[in-house]
Amino acid sequence: MKSTGIQWTGVFPAVTTQMREDGTLDLEATRRCVERLIAGGVSGLVMMGMVGENSSLRSDEKLQVLQAGLEAAAGRVPVLSGVAEFTTAAAAAYARDCERIGAQGLMLFPAIGYKSDADETVAHYRSVAGASGLAVLIYNNPVGYGVDVTPEVLARLADCPTLVAIKEESYDVRRVTDIHNLLGDRYAVVCGVDDLVLESAVLGVTAWVSGMANVYPEASTRLLQLAARGDWEKARSLYRVLTPLFHLDTEVKLVQYIKLAGQLKGQGREWVRAPRLPLVGEQRQRVERIVAETDRRLATLAD
Repeated sequence: MKSTGIQWTGVFPAVTTQMREDGTLDLEATRRCVERLIAGGVSGLVMMGMVGENSSLRSDEKLQVLQAGLEAAAGRVPVLSGVAEFTTAAAAAYARDCERIGAQGLMLFPAIGYKSDADETVAHYRSVAGASGLAVLIYNNPVGYGVDVTPEVLARLADCPTLVAIKEESYDVRRVTDIHNLLGDRYAVVCGVDDLVLESAVLGVTAWVSGMANVYPEASTRLLQLAARGDWEKARSLYRVLTPLFHLDTEVKLVQYIKLAGQLKGQGREWVRAPRLPLVGEQRQRVERIVAETDRRLATLAD
């Protein structure tokens, strides 16, 4: 079995999957985005999370995107793949494929399209975790997927050695403490909501799977570094600048928002795969205003 020794510290962008205007994959552009993120100081990469449009990709395309990410990273940071399949068997098969081509970890969704109960959720995560030796980051987003991996569910899964961390996206920051009180340090708790990251850091979280870090990797990395050394005054100042942008990561069109913001900053293009469509009108203008204001305010911050 492979080591599950990913260091859950720092920023792990949920990397955008770059596409051409016709919706076909642009693997070279994806590689360039990965290179830019690593240059920006990120600690790891999550390919094909929700932001990476996992559910819009065919199985063969997912492996192409993952391979592109691995090639671009070239071992400098760990690369995880989102696992978002409709059945447990399909998720397990994909996990084995990820291990075969050299991924360092998985971010495992619940079974897509079905609101499993606690017993079914435990069975799904246990089965997929046992399909490979890769480190598994549990993706808990009950708002988006209707399945809640509660602290009690985590306790039932604690005997699974490859389940090592949870991306906590319940929008209830109290979960950080509830998980610790029930399970101690059994799982690394990773922030999964951009506009709750500083609140999570106050409670001891040291890693963050971020959407908008695609756009501002250096500023996002600095935010966690400031929190880690307890420089709360500077952390608050930076967080206040970034929070209007981070709010966009919590809305239905987060993929389009992140891709357009990235394009405005020279990080990839805005093209998405239908049924998503590029932003127009006021939605587009809103993103443009927020990015321009973020740039303006960042320039005023003291080092």
